[in-house]
Amino acid sequence: QVHLVESGGGLVQAGGSLRLSCAASGRLCWINDMDWYRQAPGKQRELVAGITSSGTTNYADSVKGRFTISRDNAKNTVTLQMNSLKPEDTAVYYCTAQIVPTLTGIPSDYWGQGTQVTVSS
Repeated sequence: QVHLVESGGGLVQAGGSLRLSCAASGRLCWINDMDWYRQAPGKQRELVAGITSSGTTNYADSVKGRFTISRDNAKNTVTLQMNSLKPEDTAVYYCTAQIVPTLTGIPSDYWGQGTQVTVSS
């Protein structure tokens, strides 16, 4: 089976930084897009940043210039560096990826369990 596991959330003051990491494990052939979503209480889940297998990135307008997404294809990991954090960045952050498992050979979307990011004012 394939799994995504996030790490790196926590509590930080406004203006601070956090680094989220997500690692894919299991029997997989290939990972296509890798994305970070977030969901704040009472709000819909929203795309924060995404990166293709070739390294093309995209960001939500609210995080442009503050967040940076990167990936290591050799290690099957994706990282979200978050700088200049604001209280409105408080949310549960989820890693997601389109993965081709060895068992099926069919691209499927996988989600991590989520990690809490809390930014205090």
